[in-house]
Amino acid sequence: MSVRPSDRIFRVLSTGSAGLIMVILAGVALFLIIKAGPAIVANWSANPDLAGGTTHGYTSFWSYVGPLVWGTLFSSLIALVLGAPVAIGIALFISHYAPRRLAGVLGYLVDLLAAVPSVVFGLWGIFVIRPFIIPFQDWLNHYLGWIPLFSGQVSQTGSTMLAGGLVLAVMILPIITSISREIFLQTPKLHEEAALALGSTRWEMVKLAVFPYARSGILSATLLGLGRALGETMAIAMIISPALLFSVRILTDTGNSQTIAANAALNFPESNPLQRDALIATGLALFVISFGVNFIARWIISRTGGSRRLRKAGSR
Repeated sequence: MSVRPSDRIFRVLSTGSAGLIMVILAGVALFLIIKAGPAIVANWSANPDLAGGTTHGYTSFWSYVGPLVWGTLFSSLIALVLGAPVAIGIALFISHYAPRRLAGVLGYLVDLLAAVPSVVFGLWGIFVIRPFIIPFQDWLNHYLGWIPLFSGQVSQTGSTMLAGGLVLAVMILPIITSISREIFLQTPKLHEEAALALGSTRWEMVKLAVFPYARSGILSATLLGLGRALGETMAIAMIISPALLFSVRILTDTGNSQTIAANAALNFPESNPLQRDALIATGLALFVISFGVNFIARWIISRTGGSRRLRKAGSR
């Protein structure tokens, strides 16, 4: 059987596109490694200003990047805890509870939220979120201050990790909601109708038929939202009062751990060549973190794949 020229051309283009992705990824990794090398092996004790004009005393690159990695992961974790349940709930409402006309409008608004620039979210966080959460922060500190998370001197400006995490949570809503909504809508109607025919309520039908089928998709959506939070720059740089330290306090404005992306954005314009290499090295750390998160996500999804979930849902 002869292969038509159009099929051959399509195969070459698709194969070339897949290879191009690998080449681009390898090129980015190689660039980061080459540029980061001088800063990683440099004698930080002999260059006290290597980390920037306002931060001193780091004896090695690892002591410098450690607090940045912690700040990046911590702020992203806050965003996931606050945003992921809300996003999944919105997706479930749009797909299974809202009237058709209302669902279309809400879906459009959620997709439109993804087009809002980061700087707009940053300004919204400064002028709306920070003043709004100050009374709530006082309440948390007064009643739950015995928990390290809510301890310390409460900020009166609102420039806290809680404010930054809240804005990040809003920023990841469109990604998680859109993907989860599409996964929920792909649930086989026969499974839903079978659950309802057996006497299940709408919530029991969702729990028995929709969630098992969509579990791996929800995980993928959540980790894509995590990727957005990990790489966010301007919103965090504009909202929190950063410092390079390890801290779990989210209500103070003196103990906020800086993120990798925000630190690079704030310090890159005024850095000398070696300082820029150090910032690029922190970018390499963020690249590794993002790659690791996606690798773990693919492993988890392969272990709990959609086909197995589908069979389990059908057997019920």
